[in-house]
Order: sequence, then C-alpha cells, then structure tokens
Amino acid sequence: MEPSFAEKIKSLPKDIWRSERIAVRPIESDDDLWYAVVECTLAPGQEEYVNPAGFSIGRAYLYPEDHVPCVICKKNGEKIGYIVFHIWLGEGRGFTWGYYLDRRFQGIGYGKEAARLAVDILKAADPQMPVKLATEPHNAKAQQLYESIGFVKSEEMDGDDLVFIL
Repeated sequence: MEPSFAEKIKSLPKDIWRSERIAVRPIESDDDLWYAVVECTLAPGQEEYVNPAGFSIGRAYLYPEDHVPCVICKKNGEKIGYIVFHIWLGEGRGFTWGYYLDRRFQGIGYGKEAARLAVDILKAADPQMPVKLATEPHNAKAQQLYESIGFVKSEEMDGDDLVFIL
C-alpha cells in the first residue's frame, strides 16, 4: 500500500525541513498547538485573506492522512508562524499549504523563506506533483510573493480565489 500524504511528508529527511534562517516541524505538543491557534496573530485587516489557524489545524486533525500541521521557527527555536501542508482540495491533483506568520515577524523575509521551504518540502515528497496556491483576488501581497518564487497565475479558480501553480 502506498504511504499517505502525511506519511510521505513526515518521513522526509530532517535537512529538508530547514533553510538558512528557519525550520518547520510538525505540531506535536500542546505548546505548539496553543502557539499556532492562539498566540500567532495577524496584523489588523489580514484576517480576510486567510483561514483562521484553528480552522486549518482543525481540518488537519479531522483528515490526518491528508494534512500535516506544523510550526515555523527561527533557528533558535522561537516560533514565528504556522503552516499546514495538505493535498489540494480544488480541481485536479496537487499539493498545497496554508500559512501565516505572526505579525511581529512579517515584512522581514521570513514569509518568502517559509514559502520556498514549503515548496522544497512538497517537491521532496513527490517531484511530479503540481504545487498550487489559492488567494483572494485583492490580496496583492500574496500574489507578488507567489510570483516571486516561481508560481504563475492559472486560469483555474478555487471558488472566488485565484489559483497559482508552480
């Protein structure tokens, strides 16, 4: 039997989970869960662009074979955000992620570094699987970020959201 998405992701070598300044690791403790759902907060006005962490992580616990909820940390272990890797839920096949950084760590390159690391992790799990991201049409910052790391806007829509593909 082929391993599940979560098994593939969790079995990747530890060096895949790190970049120059950050690391990603699965949520495995109450402290990690509390950080992701309660302590990691957005700047005012950003709530309209992303699902609340509790929703994304809750879905991960309902469908554990298709989701891997993680925290994003600086090299010193300080938590700076959360990310949930999962199977694309829209049309076609693919992998994706949902994430955000705590407002204290935005605007200094961690978001882009986390996005690049997410691509590396998903591509290590299956190099042939497309990586797709969806965003609100008026979220110009996310669109610019995705395009800056190689994603292109597709004709596909995910409900009202634009879809970008790598």
